[in-house]
Amino acid sequence: MSRNAPFAAVLALAAAIGTVMAAVPSSVMAAERASEAAAMAAAIGGDWRDPKNTSRDVYRHPAETLRFFGVAPDQRVVEITPGSGGWYSEILAPYLRGTGAYTAAMVDPAALPEGRGRDFQQQALDALKTRLAAHPAQFDKAAFALFDPKQPAFGAPGSVDTVLTFRNVHNWVAAGNAQAYFDAFFAALKPGGTLGVVDHRAKPGTDLETMQSSGYLTEQLVIDYATKAGFTLAARSEVNANPKDDTRHPNGVWTLPPANRHDAEDDAMYKAIGESDRMTLRFVKPARE
Repeated sequence: MSRNAPFAAVLALAAAIGTVMAAVPSSVMAAERASEAAAMAAAIGGDWRDPKNTSRDVYRHPAETLRFFGVAPDQRVVEITPGSGGWYSEILAPYLRGTGAYTAAMVDPAALPEGRGRDFQQQALDALKTRLAAHPAQFDKAAFALFDPKQPAFGAPGSVDTVLTFRNVHNWVAAGNAQAYFDAFFAALKPGGTLGVVDHRAKPGTDLETMQSSGYLTEQLVIDYATKAGFTLAARSEVNANPKDDTRHPNGVWTLPPANRHDAEDDAMYKAIGESDRMTLRFVKPARE
């Protein structure tokens, strides 16, 4: 038998697999995409969602955002600090319930010293747990993972398909520990996994002190954190952009809805602006490190 025979057999098998894959009708792939879109629409339109949350869909564009990040129903997804209201939890947990897995990564109150910070995190954790427990048909499989913000970790190394963080990075920048989070995201993700980031967007060239005080971050700062951790920037989207927001407000991003930290007589002006201008960035962990 020729010494090249095993190699030739491998080539033949690869060619056969390629032929089978090519033979998959495009209609089948289209049907799968349509099924995923329908499941996403059902999750977004679910009557279990808080009306206060659904009223913000016009600003947060959940279907377009999650599609851009490539979230699929069979993925293991970790959302970082979803907050007491579980805005995306209400969508992601039922969407992933069948063949995927949703985990809400929350700050462990016990990791913080006694005081307002610990109390705030405990209240947020309890509120989200109560919120999800009220609708077991949608949220019974949602999991919680607690982490220490001084040493964040989000699962076993290489175990997660997608990590999502919405409007959190500015808090870590203000606290001075943003890089630790991006390093932890990289560690948790599988090779080829996705990190999706949405946050308030500052004008290019904004200095760090202004970013820390205003809550707006430059895209470049976020890209620098991610690439230092090992990620590659895969794509940017303008789906959450708001050209009406010039980012110059007396109380930073919190001047705008939904925080509305402004004088009552200015309410109409800030409502007309709407929620903040936001970056939407998709990063990928290289398939081979």
